[in-house]
Amino acid sequence: MFKQEIKDGYQVEVPDNWLKDGNPFEIKRSEYRYEVKFGGYVRSYRDEASGRDIFVQEDYRSVIAVPYDIPVLGYGNNTVNSLRIWDAEPVNTFNLNSFDKGDYQKAIEEENLAKNIVEVLYPNDNHYAGKELRLKQQYFFVSASVQRAVDRYKSMNNGDVKNIYKKVTFQLNDTHPTVAVAELMRILMDENGLEWDEAWDITTKTVAYTNHTIMAEALEKWPIELFSRLLPRIYQIVEEINRRFVEEIKAKYPGNQEKVRKMAIIYDGQVKMANLAIVAGYSVNGVAKLHTEILKKQELRDFYEMMPEKFNNKTNGITQRRFLKHANPLLSDWITDKIGDGWVTDLSQLEKLMLYVDDPKAQQDFMQIKYKNKVRLAKYIKENNGIDVDPNSIFDVQVKRLHEYKRQLLNILHVMYLYNQIKRNPDYDMVPRTFIFGAKAAAGYKIAKQTIKLINNVANVINNDASIKGKIKVVFIENYRVSNGEIIFAAADVSEQISTASREASGTGNMKFMLNGAITLGTMDGANVEIVNEVGAENAQIFGLSSDEVIRFENEGGYDPMEIFNNDQEIRDVLMELINGKYSPEDTEMFRDIYNSLLNNDGGRRADTYFILKDFRSYAEAQRKIDERYRDTNGWAKTVMTNTAKAGKFSSDRTIEEYATEIWKLTKTPVEM
Repeated sequence: MFKQEIKDGYQVEVPDNWLKDGNPFEIKRSEYRYEVKFGGYVRSYRDEASGRDIFVQEDYRSVIAVPYDIPVLGYGNNTVNSLRIWDAEPVNTFNLNSFDKGDYQKAIEEENLAKNIVEVLYPNDNHYAGKELRLKQQYFFVSASVQRAVDRYKSMNNGDVKNIYKKVTFQLNDTHPTVAVAELMRILMDENGLEWDEAWDITTKTVAYTNHTIMAEALEKWPIELFSRLLPRIYQIVEEINRRFVEEIKAKYPGNQEKVRKMAIIYDGQVKMANLAIVAGYSVNGVAKLHTEILKKQELRDFYEMMPEKFNNKTNGITQRRFLKHANPLLSDWITDKIGDGWVTDLSQLEKLMLYVDDPKAQQDFMQIKYKNKVRLAKYIKENNGIDVDPNSIFDVQVKRLHEYKRQLLNILHVMYLYNQIKRNPDYDMVPRTFIFGAKAAAGYKIAKQTIKLINNVANVINNDASIKGKIKVVFIENYRVSNGEIIFAAADVSEQISTASREASGTGNMKFMLNGAITLGTMDGANVEIVNEVGAENAQIFGLSSDEVIRFENEGGYDPMEIFNNDQEIRDVLMELINGKYSPEDTEMFRDIYNSLLNNDGGRRADTYFILKDFRSYAEAQRKIDERYRDTNGWAKTVMTNTAKAGKFSSDRTIEEYATEIWKLTKTPVEM
């Protein structure tokens, strides 16, 4: 993606040159090169010998996909897997004829095409060129991978491809790789001579779909004009898949045009990739129990009613070997000392720590480890932000992708509210709190980037106000990523998981914080529901609307944020500070868009789309209870220790095994040591 720099409080995207010094672990495999074609047109003709229609893409541009393999070592299991990544190279590196004619741009045209595809993943797509590059990237990676998988299977099975589904599954993670459906069909038909029905039967046994979010940006839709121009043969295949599926819909629901509208793959000038993934996939899964239920009852209801057997849940997980053993060695060693090291490969063994949650000595040791990790993070903040933070304060942390539904805005509005409380009453009684943010916003996501600026401007005011005596500090950690995330997770006291209920599919940051002994402050959303089920409601701090309530407001209306604005003076004060220059004296209009998003309908967008003001009072009360609970030293220690002890369910080992056994139908093969 990109490296984030903060300049004058604003996010600035700069290249992340992670390969500038090379990578000694990658192995170039030039022998497995594949051509990937874009554009042109498709010529068809009848082969008299076979009686088949033959499709040939002509007048296209292409690049060469070259694989690199990176070894991925198993932990203590004598196994090494390979992660395959692809680079793009031009078919012809340099056109000397064009160069000699003085057309220097044309001379390197093919080289530039190749470079653009792999230079930046997920380019800004709020313009046509960005959309085109995204689609090129998706097809490039998919085509190269599918071509290689098919060829490898054929080489091991005497050139036969008909049973590939017995050994291969293409797991589509969100809709970005969904062109794999049509690409596999193309390879089976155009390159291996299979008829449509046989190719479709194989494809629908080979492809499975995981939905990771219900947000629109992940449920991709492509304009027909762009899709058909860039991928003409792929579009033909998608068009035929759609034609046949629409006939199925009409047969099952005669006269129901609404079903066609919602479920067709091609409709209203768009190619709907989620619909394609569901139609082709033999399995469709969500990534948390609540998320899967919302898919079945709301977002994908029509598909669930038509093909319920496809739907299942696979709750996400994280690897304890990275996010506890590596990232938090102090806690890791303490756990091993208490219960042995079996948890490293079987996280459910953490349950044994429940024997110690009431032990005063164990509590003291656990909290001392937390303190040392907070000192480590404080040092990082001082070195990178120039801000002094108190390790004895509550480290209240929200680090994740910045999106409106994740509600970093609710968090910082509450900080502004809390600051007002202290300014009105200098003796305001509270445990000092350090609010820590870390997030990248998509390059073209204007209001998300404004939120980053707001957080930094608020931080600048509060951190430099000596009158509040350090009761609040605000820190925005630049370029949040796994490497600094490891330091953050280990140090957090409070894990902010405050998404609008029904919006967060799962979350995995919530699991990393839980594993490292933090209390979840959150809505009953995503995997928070399952976390609360594991630890008990008394060991979390839950607030806000339920997913059912959110969905009901969205479907039936009945919520007007202006009523809150007019009737709650303290909330109104906070919102007015967005536009009165308190946090932007140089430009009072700087945060007008944020203000408007909370109070004013804008075209098809509802005011306060993500129910920030509706949940504000409930959130403020939850924060007050966090303060109260933290003062109870023993009670707090028991709560955070319980969170670590109950984290066993959320190992990626469990998640992957469920995919392996329940979707891919694999059996374990012991590896001799």
